[in-house]
Amino acid sequence: MRQYSPDLTPPWKKPKPVPEVPAEPGLVVEEPGTGFCGAVIRCEAGTVTLEDRFGKHRVFPLEPRGFLLEGQVVTLTRPSSSTTPIRPTRTASGSVAVPGARARVARAGRIYVEGRHDAELVERVWGDDLRIEGVVVEYLEGVDDLPAIVADFSPGPDARLSVLVDHLVPGSKESRIAASVTSDHALVLGHPYIDIWEAVKPSSVGIQSWPRVPHGQDWKTGVCRALGWPDNTGAAWQHILSHVHSYKDLQPELLGRVEELIDFVTAPH
Repeated sequence: MRQYSPDLTPPWKKPKPVPEVPAEPGLVVEEPGTGFCGAVIRCEAGTVTLEDRFGKHRVFPLEPRGFLLEGQVVTLTRPSSSTTPIRPTRTASGSVAVPGARARVARAGRIYVEGRHDAELVERVWGDDLRIEGVVVEYLEGVDDLPAIVADFSPGPDARLSVLVDHLVPGSKESRIAASVTSDHALVLGHPYIDIWEAVKPSSVGIQSWPRVPHGQDWKTGVCRALGWPDNTGAAWQHILSHVHSYKDLQPELLGRVEELIDFVTAPH
């Protein structure tokens, strides 16, 4: 007796097979349901993370017929090499990542910031960039003696000095101190916030806004009390810092100034 296939669907009505494509790093695909288009930066069990050209990340499930590759429907699969995490394509500052790059020998030039918290925040966001450029960040514990500090550093063409100052607004004490630094090889810039804490977006920390602290009261202690946090500024800062993952968590008034300071130190003679 002749054997017949149980599937009597004519061949021209059968759906075409969908190709399976490994979700290799850098593969650019589109998720048709949302229109999100980006490069693969991570593929884990059941999910794939895409990064678009603006640095935004989205996580999608690895479903059959779930993506478009050059306009063609494909099924993404976990690559055989995905046992190790895929390196991000950008650093926390938004710069293009350079996987495997070794830290450069430290330059003679430096970036000075006011305090430990400032230094930790700069390291958090710009650390990868600074290591590649060989730029060391040091903190001063205040800028009251900045002119003497700059004179002692003796900046020159081969050793430029950048300084980041808090609360650098017209008429402030900090603005008068900054104006007293006149070396062509030193650049003093700052942000308008009373403290580096304020340069972190409130939404990133999970608060509506940074509290207003009465004049004459320690600002950090006042913030902790207004927000109902324990009077432990060190612990409060670690809580804030833990919510900073990239430049997107910082105010633009800080971002631009730090980028300028890095450019100044690393610019050719």
